[in-house]
Amino acid sequence: MGLRMPKPIYRPWFDAATDSPLLTEYARKLDSFNDVLADRKVERAELELQEKRVVTLMKEVEPLLEPDVYEKVTELLCEITSYDMMSAFHLASKARAGRTLDS
Repeated sequence: MGLRMPKPIYRPWFDAATDSPLLTEYARKLDSFNDVLADRKVERAELELQEKRVVTLMKEVEPLLEPDVYEKVTELLCEITSYDMMSAFHLASKARAGRTLDS
Protein backbone atom coordinates (compact mmCIF):
# COMPACT_ATOMS: atom_id res chain seq x y z
CA MET A 1 0.00 0.00 0.00
CA GLY A 2 1.52 3.29 -1.11
CA LEU A 3 1.63 6.61 0.65
CA ARG A 4 -1.50 8.60 -0.15
CA MET A 5 -0.78 12.23 -0.89
CA PRO A 6 -3.52 14.73 -0.08
CA LYS A 7 -5.19 16.29 -3.08
CA PRO A 8 -4.33 19.93 -3.61
CA ILE A 9 -7.09 22.25 -2.53
CA TYR A 10 -8.91 23.53 -5.58
CA ARG A 11 -10.99 26.63 -5.17
CA PRO A 12 -12.83 27.75 -8.28
CA TRP A 13 -12.43 31.38 -9.22
CA PHE A 14 -16.08 31.80 -10.21
CA ASP A 15 -19.46 30.21 -9.56
CA ALA A 16 -20.22 27.95 -12.54
CA ALA A 17 -23.98 28.51 -12.22
CA THR A 18 -23.90 32.32 -12.04
CA ASP A 19 -20.49 33.27 -13.51
CA SER A 20 -20.01 35.45 -10.41
CA PRO A 21 -16.45 35.77 -9.07
CA LEU A 22 -15.80 33.94 -5.80
CA LEU A 23 -12.56 35.66 -4.84
CA THR A 24 -14.32 38.20 -2.60
CA GLU A 25 -15.91 35.34 -0.70
CA TYR A 26 -12.48 33.78 -0.16
CA ALA A 27 -10.95 37.12 0.81
CA ARG A 28 -13.57 37.58 3.51
CA LYS A 29 -12.17 34.45 5.19
CA LEU A 30 -8.60 35.77 5.37
CA ASP A 31 -7.30 36.60 8.83
CA SER A 32 -5.83 39.84 7.49
CA PHE A 33 -9.28 40.95 6.30
CA ASN A 34 -11.07 39.89 9.47
CA ASP A 35 -8.54 41.73 11.63
CA VAL A 36 -9.46 44.93 9.79
CA LEU A 37 -13.18 44.21 10.22
CA ALA A 38 -12.75 43.84 13.97
CA ASP A 39 -12.25 47.60 14.43
CA ARG A 40 -13.93 48.68 11.17
CA LYS A 41 -11.01 50.79 9.99
CA VAL A 42 -7.96 50.28 7.84
CA GLU A 43 -4.81 51.64 9.39
CA ARG A 44 -1.84 52.62 7.22
CA ALA A 45 0.23 49.82 8.80
CA GLU A 46 -2.45 47.23 7.93
CA LEU A 47 -2.49 48.42 4.33
CA GLU A 48 1.31 48.21 4.17
CA LEU A 49 1.25 44.65 5.58
CA GLN A 50 -1.34 43.62 3.00
CA GLU A 51 0.76 45.11 0.22
CA LYS A 52 3.76 43.16 1.51
CA ARG A 53 1.73 39.91 1.47
CA VAL A 54 0.63 40.60 -2.11
CA VAL A 55 4.17 41.33 -3.31
CA THR A 56 5.53 38.24 -1.52
CA LEU A 57 2.95 36.04 -3.25
CA MET A 58 3.66 37.69 -6.60
CA LYS A 59 7.37 36.93 -6.16
CA GLU A 60 6.55 33.29 -5.36
CA VAL A 61 4.18 32.81 -8.31
CA GLU A 62 5.89 34.88 -11.00
CA PRO A 63 8.80 32.49 -11.70
CA LEU A 64 6.42 29.52 -11.88
CA LEU A 65 4.57 30.87 -14.91
CA GLU A 66 5.39 30.28 -18.54
CA PRO A 67 5.44 33.53 -20.59
CA ASP A 68 2.00 33.07 -22.19
CA VAL A 69 0.41 32.16 -18.85
CA TYR A 70 2.27 35.03 -17.18
CA GLU A 71 0.68 37.51 -19.59
CA LYS A 72 -2.81 36.09 -18.98
CA VAL A 73 -2.35 36.11 -15.20
CA THR A 74 -1.09 39.71 -15.38
CA GLU A 75 -4.18 40.67 -17.37
CA LEU A 76 -6.38 38.82 -14.86
CA LEU A 77 -4.78 40.57 -11.88
CA CYS A 78 -5.25 43.96 -13.56
CA GLU A 79 -8.90 43.22 -14.33
CA ILE A 80 -9.53 42.03 -10.75
CA THR A 81 -7.92 45.19 -9.39
CA SER A 82 -10.03 47.32 -11.73
CA TYR A 83 -13.19 45.43 -10.70
CA ASP A 84 -12.39 45.91 -7.00
CA MET A 85 -11.75 49.64 -7.44
CA MET A 86 -14.93 50.09 -9.48
CA SER A 87 -16.91 48.20 -6.83
CA ALA A 88 -15.49 50.41 -4.09
CA PHE A 89 -16.33 53.58 -6.05
CA HIS A 90 -19.83 52.26 -6.74
CA LEU A 91 -20.46 51.51 -3.06
CA ALA A 92 -19.07 54.90 -2.04
CA SER A 93 -21.30 56.72 -4.52
CA LYS A 94 -24.36 54.76 -3.33
CA ALA A 95 -23.51 55.65 0.27
CA ARG A 96 -23.16 59.35 -0.62
CA ALA A 97 -26.43 59.31 -2.58
CA GLY A 98 -28.24 57.77 0.41
CA ARG A 99 -27.30 60.59 2.78
CA THR A 100 -29.60 63.51 3.38
CA LEU A 101 -28.36 67.09 3.63
CA ASP A 102 -28.81 67.17 7.40
CA SER A 103 -26.98 63.90 8.11
